[in-house]
Amino acid sequence: MPIRFATLRCWRIVPISLAGVVPMYSTTRFALVCMLIFAAAPLFAADLLLGNVNGYTLDRAGTLQRFDALLVDAGKVVAAGKRTDLAKRAGDAKVVDGKGRTVLPGLIDAHGHIMGLGIMSLQADLTGTTSLDAALVRIRSFASSHKDDRWIIGRGWNQVVWKLGRFPTAQELDAVVNDRPAWMERIDGHAAWANSAALKLAGIDRNTKDPVGGRIERDAEGNPTGVFIDAAMELVGSKIPPATDARLDAALAAALDTMARLGLTGVSDAGIDLATFKRYRRFADAGKLTARINAMIGGTGADFDAIGKDGPLLGYGHDFLSVRSVKLYADGALGSRGAAMLMPYSDDAKNSGLLFSKPDEMTAMISKAFAHGYQVCVHAIGDKGNREVLDSFAASYKKYPDAKALRNRIEHAQVVSLDDIPRFVDLDLIASMQPTHATSDMNMAEDRVGHERIKGAYAWRSFLKQGTRIAGGSDFPVESPNPFFGLHAAVTRQDHDGHPPGGWYPKQAMSVTEALRAFTLDAAYAAHQEDTQGTLEPGKWADFILVDQDIFKIDPAKIWKTRVLQTWVAGKPVYQSTNATQTNSLQASQAK
Repeated sequence: MPIRFATLRCWRIVPISLAGVVPMYSTTRFALVCMLIFAAAPLFAADLLLGNVNGYTLDRAGTLQRFDALLVDAGKVVAAGKRTDLAKRAGDAKVVDGKGRTVLPGLIDAHGHIMGLGIMSLQADLTGTTSLDAALVRIRSFASSHKDDRWIIGRGWNQVVWKLGRFPTAQELDAVVNDRPAWMERIDGHAAWANSAALKLAGIDRNTKDPVGGRIERDAEGNPTGVFIDAAMELVGSKIPPATDARLDAALAAALDTMARLGLTGVSDAGIDLATFKRYRRFADAGKLTARINAMIGGTGADFDAIGKDGPLLGYGHDFLSVRSVKLYADGALGSRGAAMLMPYSDDAKNSGLLFSKPDEMTAMISKAFAHGYQVCVHAIGDKGNREVLDSFAASYKKYPDAKALRNRIEHAQVVSLDDIPRFVDLDLIASMQPTHATSDMNMAEDRVGHERIKGAYAWRSFLKQGTRIAGGSDFPVESPNPFFGLHAAVTRQDHDGHPPGGWYPKQAMSVTEALRAFTLDAAYAAHQEDTQGTLEPGKWADFILVDQDIFKIDPAKIWKTRVLQTWVAGKPVYQSTNATQTNSLQASQAK
């Protein structure tokens, strides 16, 4: 029977108190005794051996490595390598037969909205609707099955996909909900559609002025039509009764379940408030988080002051919660023409989008975060929005030169002037980009910005070529949270039907290895977490997934079809597919 030491494992030294344990030895002498013991007898210190797998991981340098077995102890990777070698070190560890399945590091979404994902599961879901009529059918059905709801809330519409040629109107929404207020957010979260009851409740009429950073859509006579852009959304949205704690807890649980099912073991949550911070911390304390959350505080106002009063929170609850970043907004979104552009939109000559703040205000917010040691992540989609952020980072660095080491980020970096792309290197910025935005927007992006400006849009290869790290994400629930959709879009620049042939501006595509890196190692790096996650290297958390196909060997056009069979976090399963034909009866046994 091999000797197993439950407490003393000399392959990793853990600081412990020696009081009352070995009073006759100094720490140095105790370590020497430990070394002599293990020189005489081999040490077996592992609790899981995952074998017979087709494993892939990156190393710290981003080079792809292969393995057929993974040895895990106390939730962390001991080694990834050949099963014959690792079995000798496994001792009485539980052995899991992977049945030849492909294993990847747990995938990390560098930009998502966790509570938004969960809340969306409790609302009218309009994603995927291809016409106004189809959306109205869904809204009518939801309203009829939620008769006790004071408001009918939903999200996911896209007038571009509907080929409507305009925004929908309050009267059209009245046709299916006229007995109570209704509020439907656009897919990107930067516009919303209200019915007449909601307009009346909020006191919106032709005399209501557009707020700074927002716009009320109006008809030819100046009357509100029912659609609100960016900051104007608050005029109606602020009237919606707040959700109960029970409902928000259910939303978080639903989001965590979805993330586990899709193979997401980590997410950078792009903007939280104080209540959400407390909820995440409570879930972490109860051991209910099944994915690692790197949360960005939304803005530098009261929530920042409250959450950040003791400084950044790092690795809370066994690395399940970190709060070391601030999320700011420069502009709106492209689909609703709220992204700030240097020149007017190609398909709307009177509109150049919206900046959410003046340059000195943006610089002040960035500087406040820097003063407290926080990384800054700024939403910028239009070329003017991106330039404002670049200028503000440059100005803030003059006062806080050491802040460059914080790995500051521009979230989306969606349409960037070709002259400004090199500035990401000069300012040591990470490009936090969402590949599915390109394939979702390709039906309207060039219409919005024209043939020249599109050259700096969704320009992944341009950033990679100059050495800029790309942190891959989805911006869920704006896009699907499925990371394999993002990997597919990054590699093919096509939709799921293979359009357009050869890909949309294919010279900007990534390789499969680059795409995997964006959703693992570099997503972790962008959160200062590359020492604990992102790859299956020794000492890192054993966060990994088993999937049903080898993304490196299949036709890239099929990557989006990849299904997760199991998701493991800290060496423990948090999801297993119930489809027996998929899982192929993955088995566990006890080593002899």
